Amino acid sequence: MPVFSSRCVALLYFLLNTQQGKKTHRYPIAAIGLLLASHLFTVATASAQKVLTLPEAINIALQRSFNIQIAQNDVDINRLFNNIGTAGGLPSVTGNISDNESLGSLNQKLSNGNNTNRSNTGSNAAAGGITGSFLLYNGFRVIATKNRLNELEKQSRQLLNEQIQNTIAAVMVKYYDIIRQQNYIKTIQQNIEVTQKRKDVVDVRKSVGLANNADTYQAQIDLNTSIEELQNQQLILNQDVTDLANLISEKPGTEYLINDTIVVDTSIRFDSIMRAIEYNPQLEAASSQISVNEWIEKETAALRYPSVRLNGGYNYSRNQSSAGLTLLNQSYGPFVGLSVGIPIYNGGIFKRQQQAAAVTTKISRIQLESLQNDLQTSAVRNWQAYQNILHRLEAARENYNLASDLVQLNLQRLQLGNITIIDFRVAQQSFQDAAYQLVNLTYAAKTAEIELKRLASRLGV
Repeated sequence: MPVFSSRCVALLYFLLNTQQGKKTHRYPIAAIGLLLASHLFTVATASAQKVLTLPEAINIALQRSFNIQIAQNDVDINRLFNNIGTAGGLPSVTGNISDNESLGSLNQKLSNGNNTNRSNTGSNAAAGGITGSFLLYNGFRVIATKNRLNELEKQSRQLLNEQIQNTIAAVMVKYYDIIRQQNYIKTIQQNIEVTQKRKDVVDVRKSVGLANNADTYQAQIDLNTSIEELQNQQLILNQDVTDLANLISEKPGTEYLINDTIVVDTSIRFDSIMRAIEYNPQLEAASSQISVNEWIEKETAALRYPSVRLNGGYNYSRNQSSAGLTLLNQSYGPFVGLSVGIPIYNGGIFKRQQQAAAVTTKISRIQLESLQNDLQTSAVRNWQAYQNILHRLEAARENYNLASDLVQLNLQRLQLGNITIIDFRVAQQSFQDAAYQLVNLTYAAKTAEIELKRLASRLGV
């Protein structure tokens, strides 16, 4: 049965049993009727809503999460760039063609005494060719660049895995928080029912002269307060459902029904968690960053070495003039050659760049050690909380059962007149506190379990 149904029953019970023969009430009949009608409408619409399970929520989030899509696109980008051509290890081929027409005056004097003086002389210069260049050596910079691209692609995949784990953890925490809020609502509903029964007993005792108006008013105040608390708790639950819809990238306003319980995994072992942290994707990504920086060092160092290129191609050239010593000059044919570039002096820029790259590598190592310490510390803290809560859960369950039995026992004693209203209210408050404590401890144990599994990269569908 949906949570709304039991809430409507409680409100209906309250409506039928508290509005007879009373002069003033916190909630008049009309207001309560409207509230009840709205809850009944909620039940009718809720019946058409889809029940969402945790595996379904995780699958939807993995398919639609914007953060995962961004991380996947980063992987695609790094995969596209990770090739020998980007690293500069493949030949480059270029083609060029030009054709220039010119018109000018020619004044030419030759050593043999011939002179040429002509205006509006036309000439044409056409050239074309294809050139290829292949890098033979540049201090192994190409190899260093290719290895850096390998590490960047690997790192992007690690960051994608980290984002997947983070998304699953966020969905699980919010999913179980919704269950926690639903349990709060059930506790408040139980409290409303008990308060109503207390008020009925007080009304009966008052009718025979064994109770006064103060007890009746106090019971009505407690009932009104519980109904307000129920409404506030329903708002918190609705907002949690909205947050979950946002986590799985659903449209705002999408509603789901969750019928589930919180079951804590008690089989986690501390030593296995600590071993698995070494393979945490965030830690692996930080380790990959060290490798990236080391390859950048080698790329920078290679700038100080000579570079050798093999060049070749085919050229065509044609120059034609209507006047002058040479009327036509045409050449074409292949060519091949080597070019060597030797860095001699540039103010020590390359050396300083290499030194700066070495410092960056040192920083990344420190960051890795810091991250490793943070992850281990987080694991220890969550393990301590996990163990502490597991030990407290048994006592919390026992207290909840005892408090529940005590309320029922005191209700019988109240009917017999063997207990005061104050003592009954204390037992009722103890039951509510015990119920809240049990729910909170169970949720806290589950969140500690989720965090431990996230650190160990063991979260899945």
